[in-house]
Amino acid sequence: MTEPITIGVDHGYAAMKTAHCSFPSGLAEYEHEPYTQKNVLCYDGKYYVVGSGRQPLQQDKTVDENYYLLTLAAIAKELEQYRLFTASLCLSVGLPLSWVGSQRESFRQYLMQNETIRFRFNGNLFQLRIVGCKVYPQGYAAIVQQLADFEGEHLLADIGNGTMNTLYMINGKPQQGKMFTEKFGTYQCTLAVREAFMQKTQREINDAIIDEVLITGTANIAPADLKIIKGVAAEYVRDIFRRLRERGYDDSTVMLYITGGGGCLVKNFYKFSADRVKFVEDICAAAKGYEYLAEAQMKAEAKG
Repeated sequence: MTEPITIGVDHGYAAMKTAHCSFPSGLAEYEHEPYTQKNVLCYDGKYYVVGSGRQPLQQDKTVDENYYLLTLAAIAKELEQYRLFTASLCLSVGLPLSWVGSQRESFRQYLMQNETIRFRFNGNLFQLRIVGCKVYPQGYAAIVQQLADFEGEHLLADIGNGTMNTLYMINGKPQQGKMFTEKFGTYQCTLAVREAFMQKTQREINDAIIDEVLITGTANIAPADLKIIKGVAAEYVRDIFRRLRERGYDDSTVMLYITGGGGCLVKNFYKFSADRVKFVEDICAAAKGYEYLAEAQMKAEAKG
């Protein structure tokens, strides 16, 4: 095995991300090899197709093997970038801000449950050794490389599919008593759209259409249907800002940084000042931040 490689993995409810890859977090198990060869993970005698659907919202990601299997797929996708199939790895991952303290060790042990691993992904055989795993605050990692530019008071809002994490910072320094995690991710908006659409039309609507409207602000559907979706989305975003203000957000004195999928909703359905609200556009920013934090920590430890 070569020198350990640091790989950052962002375990989202809707999508898994590494520094260079992103794919939906769905996982389907097969007893026999599926007809497709794309995104197929073969591990421990079972076959899994990854990349369709999403994971259910659960506070503890270690309750089943799904995120372990998705981690293997994420590692494989990242290593495929370099045509590397045998490696020694140090994982760098994250958890919602308020859950890091209580779940860090259990999540670390979960991801390190096997020191050596053999599996196939997309037909390629991977032989890996997991030598370490570091766990950092989710959201914070997405902006950690920009902190030198943070003067004054900032609020980070990481709006993912399952949770919304908020963290106050003064001159780039996190304020430990002012970090919060709420189960108010963008999927709550999707569920609200479904319910409103059924109540007003007595019809169901596909999540793919809802997602298209939330991400782009429109879709090729009847104007009346589009109006329903946009109305619910606008109310959801207003609720985001109500919650932020309850946490002390003041748009005249605090710079707001938004990361995660919720940024699209704010852009499309809320009037904001471009001078006071900034967006982290890179969906892989957190995974890159995990790698940055891990490498910085290892350098510091090496210096003693």
